[in-house]
Amino acid sequence: MNLSSRITIVRILLVPVFMVFLLTDIRVSSVSGFNIWVAVAVFCIAALTDTLDGYLARSRREVTVLGSMMDTTADKLLISAALISLVQLGTLSAWVAMVIISRELAVSGLRSVAAAKNLILHASIYGKMKTSLQIVAVVALILDPAIFFLDISLGDWLMAIAIFITIISGFEYFARSVKIFAPDQEMKQAASADTARTPWIDSVPLSKK
Repeated sequence: MNLSSRITIVRILLVPVFMVFLLTDIRVSSVSGFNIWVAVAVFCIAALTDTLDGYLARSRREVTVLGSMMDTTADKLLISAALISLVQLGTLSAWVAMVIISRELAVSGLRSVAAAKNLILHASIYGKMKTSLQIVAVVALILDPAIFFLDISLGDWLMAIAIFITIISGFEYFARSVKIFAPDQEMKQAASADTARTPWIDSVPLSKK
């Protein structure tokens, strides 16, 4: 197992740690909100490892179908855990979590189909935007900093934007990835032509990661 895979596994292991601190009122001496600050710190560290393992995989030429699947699964576990925890705390409406998680599951299914054909679906600009917005929105909702001149929290505004971008990116994934459902020969030709224009789909051997 290479270094980028180990970092991905660390991110997965940080998910339950984050949930324990966020959902449990752990007190340390007179420190107010200790568990909340630790939860935010763990969440941010886990989010940063996403950038780190991606950079290492690319720079060390260790990008594989399996590694890409592990990375996206870790991302979805982290975001889903955060959303479910916020619903449990009454900070987030259940329908918001349902929309985002449903999109993540749908795209995961699409990635699985691509992986079965030894293909990697790379994140588009909208996909990267929605991940960043979701992370910032989650942190804002946990800390709940209110905008002083509006009767709504900053986290609510950010989450509304995140939902919009999440839905757009989901439609984009399916619109751009119709070719993977084509017969193998036609799919390979389409994928090769698409890769020449943009690094959206790569054909990569399913090697160890």
